[in-house]
Amino acid sequence: MKNQDILKALIDARLLGEAEAAKLSREAESLKRGVEDIIYSRNIIPQEEVAKVKSAALKIPYRKIDPETVREDVLGLIPGETARAYQVVPISRSKDLLVVGMVHPDDPNAQAALKFVAKQGKINLGVYLVTPGDVDLVLKRFSPFSQEIQSALQSLNVKPGDGLASFQKITRLEEGISKAATDAPIIRIVSSLLREAVNLEASDIHVEPQRTRTRIRFRIGGQLEEFLSLPAELAQSIIARIKVLSNLKLDETRVPQDGRFRTLIFEKEIDFRVSTFPTPNGEKAALRVLDPSVGLKSLDEIGVVGRNADLLRAGITKPFGMILLTGPTGSGKTTTLYALMRILNQEEVNVISLEDPVEYTIDGVNQSQVRPEIGYDFASGLRQILRQDPDTIMVGEIRDTETAGLAVHAALTGHIVLSTLHTNNAIGVIPRLIDMGVQEFLIASALNLMAGQRLISRLCERCRKPEPAPGTVTEIIKRELTKLPSEVASKYREPYQIFKAPGCTFCKGKGTVGRIAIFEVFQMTSELASIMAAPDFTEAKISAEAKRQGMVNLRADGILKALEGIISIEEVIRETEEL
Repeated sequence: MKNQDILKALIDARLLGEAEAAKLSREAESLKRGVEDIIYSRNIIPQEEVAKVKSAALKIPYRKIDPETVREDVLGLIPGETARAYQVVPISRSKDLLVVGMVHPDDPNAQAALKFVAKQGKINLGVYLVTPGDVDLVLKRFSPFSQEIQSALQSLNVKPGDGLASFQKITRLEEGISKAATDAPIIRIVSSLLREAVNLEASDIHVEPQRTRTRIRFRIGGQLEEFLSLPAELAQSIIARIKVLSNLKLDETRVPQDGRFRTLIFEKEIDFRVSTFPTPNGEKAALRVLDPSVGLKSLDEIGVVGRNADLLRAGITKPFGMILLTGPTGSGKTTTLYALMRILNQEEVNVISLEDPVEYTIDGVNQSQVRPEIGYDFASGLRQILRQDPDTIMVGEIRDTETAGLAVHAALTGHIVLSTLHTNNAIGVIPRLIDMGVQEFLIASALNLMAGQRLISRLCERCRKPEPAPGTVTEIIKRELTKLPSEVASKYREPYQIFKAPGCTFCKGKGTVGRIAIFEVFQMTSELASIMAAPDFTEAKISAEAKRQGMVNLRADGILKALEGIISIEEVIRETEEL
C-alpha cells in the first residue's frame, strides 16, 4: 500500500486524525520512509490495530503469532537474512503447505523472495498479515547464536584447561584475507557475538578474561547481563580477532588501545567502537555497538514531549544562541544532540560538529573527531570551525574555561551552538558557567536553553498492568502535580493509576524494553537576565524563576510519563531522589 492509501485507511478507521495524517505524510516524504514504518517504530497506533486495517484493505487475513507454537525446524525453512530483510517468518508447515506471516505482503521484493523459497522446497504458500513485533519475537526466540557458538567450539575441540598453543594457528589465519580465514572457529564465534548483540539491541559488548573462564557480557537497556561463559583459553584469541578487525596492534598488550570498525549485519551498516584494556588475566575488550536504527532517533522517540518539546523546537529556530544539555554520563545527552542536529541538517545550513568520538555518521553533517594527544581538542577545533563558515556548531562537551569562552563567543556572533555540560540539572548550568569564568552578562546574551535529562527503563507494553498508587506514592504525585501549570495537572485526578510489568516472553521476563528519557527545559528570559545582573544573585533565585516559568522538572516529567504507563514510578522516584 502507498503512503496515502494507508493514511486514508487509518483515517476511515478513526485511528488517525486528518491533521496527524498530513503531518505524517510530510515527515515520510522528507525522510523518504513509509508512513507505516514510522507508525510502527514510534507506536503511534497499536501495531495490531494498524495490521487489522491493512488486512481489511488488502483482503489478506491478519493473524497473531504465538512464538511458543513455532517449531525450530519450521523456522529454518526461511533463511534468517531473508526473514529479517523482508519481515517474514514461517508459522507452520503441513505436507505440501508452508504458512508464513508477512508485515508487508504487498511488497513485490518480499513476494519474489518467498516464491523462490517455495520453489526450492516444492511447496505451496499460505500468507497471513502480521505485526513487526510478532516477527521480532519469533526471530529472537530462535536466534542461531547458540548453535553457531557450539559448532565453533566443537570444531576447535577445546575444553577448559587446554593450552593456548592450539589457537596460535587461528590467530595467524586472521592476519590474512584468504577464504580459509572466514571458516576459522574463532572468527565464527566473534561474528556470532556481534550479530547477537545487534539482534538483542545491546549497546555494549564486554569480553572479559577471568582466572578460570572468559566472560561475555552485553549491556541491554542500561543493565549489564552475562550472556556467555567460554573456556579461559579462548579469551586472547577472541581479543586478537577483535583487534584485527579494528586495525589495532596485535603485539601490544601492555597499554590500552582504541579503534573502530564497520560491518554489515542484518542488511544494516553497524559501527563498533573498540577499547582494549590490560588486566592481570590478559587484555579485556569493550565494544560499543553503534546501530543507527537504534541510536539515531527523533525528539518524540527519545521522550521529549509537551512543553519541553515546544521549547526545544523553538530554541533551535532562533538565529543564534546556545542550547546546553546536562546530566550524568550515560544519560543520553549525545542521542539528544543527534536528534537536534538531524532537525537542523538542511541543504541550506552548514552544520559542523566536534565529537569525542564520532558515534553515528549523519549524511550532510560535517563531523570531526577531536584528538587531544596531538593537540586537537575541543578548544582548538572550535577555533578552526569558526573559519569554516558554520551556521550550526555542535561541541561534544564543554570541559574547560577556554572551550566555554569560545562557545559563548560563537553563540554571540550569529551561530546556533549545541553542547553538553556536566551538572545535576538544568538550573545548575548558569552557576557552572560562572565557575568556568564566563561573565554573567555574556551568559544572559548567549544562552537560549538549558535542558537536563536522565534515562529510565521503558515498561513492556505487552505485559504492563495498571494498579492504584499506594499512599506514599500518591502524596508524591499530588505534590509534583501542584507545581505544574493547571492545564497539565488537571488531566490527572485521584485515585492515581500507575503501571507495573511482571515480565513476559516479549521482554524476556524483565518487564522493561529499552529506555526513554525524562527531561526538564529551562529558558533564558529577560527576568532571568535581570536576576543574574543583580548584586544579590543566588541559585535560589534561579529556582524561583524556573518555577515562575512553569518548568516541568525531571521528577514531574517522569511522573507524567509514569501516569501514562510508559515508565515505572518507583524508578522515577529513585533516579530523581537527590534533585
